[in-house]
Parts: sequence; structure tokens; C-alpha cells
Amino acid sequence: MLADARSGDTAFAACLRLFRRYPLAVRRHYAEHRYGSMVLMSRDIGTARFFVLIMEWDDVFVLRSWDRRHGPRVEIGRDGPVPGDVRQLIETAVPVPRDGVLLGWLSGGQVHAVLAAYGRLPEPWDSPDAVPGVLIMPRAGSQPAQWPSLTVNPLEDRQLWDFVESGRLADITSLVARQAGYVFWVPGADRRAAPAGARIVVTERLSSSDFWLPAGVYADRGTLREETRALTASQLLALPGVVDLAGGPAGQHLLGV
Repeated sequence: MLADARSGDTAFAACLRLFRRYPLAVRRHYAEHRYGSMVLMSRDIGTARFFVLIMEWDDVFVLRSWDRRHGPRVEIGRDGPVPGDVRQLIETAVPVPRDGVLLGWLSGGQVHAVLAAYGRLPEPWDSPDAVPGVLIMPRAGSQPAQWPSLTVNPLEDRQLWDFVESGRLADITSLVARQAGYVFWVPGADRRAAPAGARIVVTERLSSSDFWLPAGVYADRGTLREETRALTASQLLALPGVVDLAGGPAGQHLLGV
């Protein structure tokens, strides 16, 4: 599914394919002249590196490092020259679901786990250390056999997008945002770090025409395995920093840094 290198394709065409094929990775910009952006993860040197691909105009893309201090911005136009390593990165990197996207792991029309994408684009004054990720959060009380067959870091497994295309992973963001007071984000103890230990609390069953999301507590697999005494939904909702995921701008960024 990823942007394959094809004979005669340009880096610009590869950028267009990424934006068209992966709408769940695209963050729309409603100010200035930018059309949107997405984050790409590359492992071409063995270590995960993150880049931001920005559609500045309908005929110009810009690629920059997640950490603005590393490397220059590279413009990618329809006809202009593009360094070979930039083209290779665009054609092989994995798109990252945009911050705040919620995906449901489906079986028989039921959501058994929630995948929560996080990673707000850093402003120039922000620390670039908080990189994007996807938290796999099965429902407490479910069996491991019902958990997603993805690696601990699903960004390293290209099957994530295959599962989206096949319908095994469904976008549940709009279902969650439909009405306030039903789905809440409970941050982990260290809100500055990647949100391991965070939970999602669903107070009532939510349904669409295609699937349903059971009420319950959803947490990452490590938390479910290590907890000796699980907090109830009421206890979790009484903790500081709880965010209603239908609450507009306050719930857009899952990583509160």
C-alpha cells in the first residue's frame, strides 16, 4: 500500500499519492496558505526518524525533519530536481496516523481494542523529544486472543494500514466525538512522556451502522498485565487531567505537552 517507486514517477507524484491514500494521516491546515501535512516515519538507517511532509500549495510540497534543528527544508515541486535520498524517503517511509485519530480493532462488528494516535506537531520553541506513536489499548477484561495482532509499536508494522484498508481497523474518531459525556481520555502519571499508562473510559455503549464500541476501560497491554488492582471507571474519571474526547480543541491532542 505504501507509495511504491514506479518508473517515471516523480517525488512530487509520490507525495500526492501519500496524501490521497492516507487521509487518516493528513492534518488539515485552516490558516495561512498550507493545504495540510502528515508525519512520516523512516527506518532507513535502522533507527526510527520522523519527518513532516507539508503541502504548501497544490504544486509544492516541503519536507523537513520532525526536529527542525536537523537538516534543511526541501521543496518538492512538479518539475524541479529532488535529491535521491529525499525521493527514497518519501517512497519508503510509513505515514503516521495524525494526532487524535482513534481506530477500533473489529471482530464481528464489535470494537475489542482502541488504537490511539498521538503526537502534536512541535512548534519551533517546543522540545522535539516527544515523537509520535500509536497506543494499542484493549478493553479491560478482554482476552489476549481478542487483542490486535500488531507489534507493540504498530508504526513499525506496515500491516496497520493493511488492516485499515481491509476494514479490520475502523476510524471511530467521529463516533467518539458525536456527543459529549461518553468517552474520556485519562492521562498516565507522567503527562510529559509518551502516554503509556493512559486510559480511555467509555461510559456507555456507542453504536454506528457498521460497528459498536462497548462501555468499559481501555488501556495499553502493559498496564493491563501489570495492574494488581484495577481502578474502576468512576475512580479513573475522578483523577486530574481527564479530557472529554468530544470536547473540541481540548481533546484534539492526546499527548498534553
